[in-house]
Amino acid sequence: MSILITGLDQIITFKKTTVPLTGRAMRDINIIKSGAILIDEKKIVAIGKEREMKKHKLVKNAKHIKMRGVALPGFVDSHTHAIFAEPRLRDFSLRVSGSSYQEIKTAGGGIISSIKALRKQSPIEMEKQLLGRAKKFLEYGTTTAEVKTGYGLDFKYEVKMLEVLKKAAQKTSLEMPATLLSAHSVPPEFKGNTKKYLEFIIAEILPFVAKKKLAIFVDIFCEKGYFGAKESFAYLSQAKKFGFIGKIHAEQLSSFGGIAAGVCAGAISADHADYANLADIKVAAQTGMILTLLPASNFYLGISKYPNARKMIDLGVAIALATDFNPGTSPCWNMQEVLSLASINMGMTPEESIVASTINGAYALNMADKTGSLEVGKQADIAIFDAEDYREISYYFGGNLNLMTVKKGKIVYESKNYSL
Repeated sequence: MSILITGLDQIITFKKTTVPLTGRAMRDINIIKSGAILIDEKKIVAIGKEREMKKHKLVKNAKHIKMRGVALPGFVDSHTHAIFAEPRLRDFSLRVSGSSYQEIKTAGGGIISSIKALRKQSPIEMEKQLLGRAKKFLEYGTTTAEVKTGYGLDFKYEVKMLEVLKKAAQKTSLEMPATLLSAHSVPPEFKGNTKKYLEFIIAEILPFVAKKKLAIFVDIFCEKGYFGAKESFAYLSQAKKFGFIGKIHAEQLSSFGGIAAGVCAGAISADHADYANLADIKVAAQTGMILTLLPASNFYLGISKYPNARKMIDLGVAIALATDFNPGTSPCWNMQEVLSLASINMGMTPEESIVASTINGAYALNMADKTGSLEVGKQADIAIFDAEDYREISYYFGGNLNLMTVKKGKIVYESKNYSL
């Protein structure tokens, strides 16, 4: 069935591009005022001024929805850890009482506590939780969310996470590309031996996941106390041989060489980048590596240092924004909040934050050919916000302005506070 949405105050479309937006191009969001969107067969078939759209041949038999608001491409959240068994409430209490990230880890918290909880969880409960979280993402305007493993850290449980993700993806409208993050930390049974653990992943987990096509990406946490830069490069290079696209957690807690390792291994993105230095920024700009910034994590941890987004953008880096939704450092699924934090704490303009959370996020997931912008021929992935001006989405924070989410042409969320 065709759908015609009219009455919109603004539609943010972006100009057609074959590469991530960088520099000044991140402020060119191509606004259509008093616009309309025509959807048919899951895709956008026309978009433009309302008076022009009504002449389209498909309009006559289309379902007509008239509503005020600002239409954006559905958010593309390119970094989440959405499968976990329990919130880390003990860690939270310790942290707000003054314990550091490393002290919480030493006390048995952090990633290790999530591993223990997940290994006890049944696949049925895991799937139920994930579907509940997917519903919340859609409610807040996210139509695509990458989901990582990394709380199983052995063959059985890492595969279990991926199998549950694949099954859940068939029951929700949220698109959830999978990332294997077995190299998140060293599990207790390997007693801190990073070399042996990575060898185990390469020999046992990577071949099976590749054969079963359970994941698209492979990620690694490159940081002091986790995996080194040389190890990360070697691991991602091996993963590439199995057909995986590389990602890397880099420069989150220190300047540790992760971005350079990711670039050398051909990773599509380096995520966090809090401590990225000038050389890191320049090499990312020169090679086209996307730097995915996660300000909700900094905010939640009470960290005053944020990534230098202004320097990155000014030097031509492709920036993406994501929630980093996870139980320990960013229990946030609201991309609207991330936009606010990006502007308030990293100096990104509202235009830049919208670009970073949509089309550039899609490039970070190798999905920009089908989502991330409102273009004829792309999936009808749309979020419509209770606003007259797109800047309100960053300006107001702490709530949900989303009125409607459309995924592949289907209305998958409608606010109870708004009647069509």
